Amino acid sequence: MQRGLVPTPLGYIHYRSAGTGPAVLLFHINQQSSALMVEAIEALAPRFRVVAMDYPSHGHSDPIAHQPTFDDYVGCAVAVMDALGIATASVMGEAVGAGVAVHFANTHPARTDRVVPINCPFSPERGRTHAHVRELQSGLRPEDESGWPLTRTLTFMQTVDPGHAPLHPTQSWMDRINTARMQVGRNGWQAVTALANFDLDDGLRRLVQPTLILLGEHFHYTKYAEDMTARARNATAEILQGGRFCMSWEKASEIAERAGAFLTA
Repeated sequence: MQRGLVPTPLGYIHYRSAGTGPAVLLFHINQQSSALMVEAIEALAPRFRVVAMDYPSHGHSDPIAHQPTFDDYVGCAVAVMDALGIATASVMGEAVGAGVAVHFANTHPARTDRVVPINCPFSPERGRTHAHVRELQSGLRPEDESGWPLTRTLTFMQTVDPGHAPLHPTQSWMDRINTARMQVGRNGWQAVTALANFDLDDGLRRLVQPTLILLGEHFHYTKYAEDMTARARNATAEILQGGRFCMSWEKASEIAERAGAFLTA
């Protein structure tokens, strides 16, 4: 696996990359980084050239002080593509990353082959994403008095916040989550706030590319699968049994199998 830095107007953007073949861009979850997508990169690499970047303020990318938008994230992704000589790519992302993938496809249709949103955080209920952010800030993501994130344990996740954990989390996964939260620091609400400020309903309606929506059986918004496919004009949805949050970590092989078949169809 290769790693690198690309200069952008928002500072240096860090990425991980592996494999050869048709290009696939991966976008990560809120308060995480491409380090949580290593399994997905490795599972896809035998068939694709996979590139996973860290958003500004996340992972090993440079921090930014202002509140970014999905336009900012997409602009960074385009800069990474240009630096690596990638003309077109399929886009894939989980949770917040699903929204980034949708926005990339809509703003750069000529550079987008296909779209794979994983655990797309769509609800037909207006204001639901803002309410979800408030729920996260009410104690599910503990911080000290300065706003610096506190580490969490597996016991905490499984008892207090199981909905944002895989069905079978490991200590290795928990360690990477805690590391990612320390790296984003007090900027930890940037990505999910960017999601809350984004009209995902409109984004799904604007999609024209072939789209495969992958949802975990136990994910918060899987009950809205039909609503998602009804909005995207060329979309299908598949439910992964036993899947919940962080499927790109726990279900990497199954995601690679299903997405791989779709991307090469």
